[in-house]
Amino acid sequence: MSIIVDKLTKRYDKQLAVNDISFKINKGEIVGFLGPNGAGKSTTMKILTGYISASSGSATVNGIDVSNDIISAKKIIGYLPENNPLYTEMYVKEYLGYVARIYGIKKNTNKAVDNVIEMTGLGIESHKKIEALSKGYKQRVGLAQALIHNPDILILDEPTTGLDPNQIVEIRDLITHIGSEKTVLLSTHIMQEVEAICGRTIIINRGKIVADGNTNKLIDLKNSTQQVYAEFESNLNDKLLSDIESFAEVTDKGDKWVTLKSIVQQDIRKDIFNTAVKNSTILLTLKEETTNLEDIFRDLTQ
Repeated sequence: MSIIVDKLTKRYDKQLAVNDISFKINKGEIVGFLGPNGAGKSTTMKILTGYISASSGSATVNGIDVSNDIISAKKIIGYLPENNPLYTEMYVKEYLGYVARIYGIKKNTNKAVDNVIEMTGLGIESHKKIEALSKGYKQRVGLAQALIHNPDILILDEPTTGLDPNQIVEIRDLITHIGSEKTVLLSTHIMQEVEAICGRTIIINRGKIVADGNTNKLIDLKNSTQQVYAEFESNLNDKLLSDIESFAEVTDKGDKWVTLKSIVQQDIRKDIFNTAVKNSTILLTLKEETTNLEDIFRDLTQ
């Protein structure tokens, strides 16, 4: 296992930020780590990277207990924090060279810098001071410093913040490419990003893990029960609703519309149409609804 989190807990005075969580991540996995603000994502990542200590429990990376050997752990981890702290008065190449030397890259510093600049698309901006860069390019510098020592494990907290749509796709492609050889734990609020690149999703809420599984299977499981939106020309009446409830659960409704969940193992759209005809009601809209990761996230964290 590349990452093992076992009964991890973190308290800040009376506040319980992370509450007895456990998970394991294998090499080559790209895992989306999701949760609302204040759920415990960044706290967990900071414990894994040795920036803060846990109140109890353990965090292990490639067999190294982070609390017992922080230096060895940091050598194999690339970390992009949420706020992307940079020495903005330094030039891009100067800063990346500085980071490379911190990681002990002394003989081939320039080569390591050039490689990571090419990898992250910083070439046209590499001659500038960091303070002169756009937010998107500053984010690329943060990603470059996380990659420069070729770590086994990447922990990325909001890596595409501030990037334009084209840059987001480029960074997604980069993460997908490096994820085939490394372990990646990725925090983001962009659900499409997780669906696009993460084979697995962990959702945390109020310090507890509320979901952990294959991303597509989580979505498919939620879609296993058919959900349909139906809009009628006239107001809904008790007879129509009663007929509908013989084959579907009404999950929401307005004066002239309902959202339905199937309670039978069949496509209920034909039943809805026939029920409208039976009740002499004109059906204006009939649409099958599918759930995405954002819907699942909201269900579990609201």
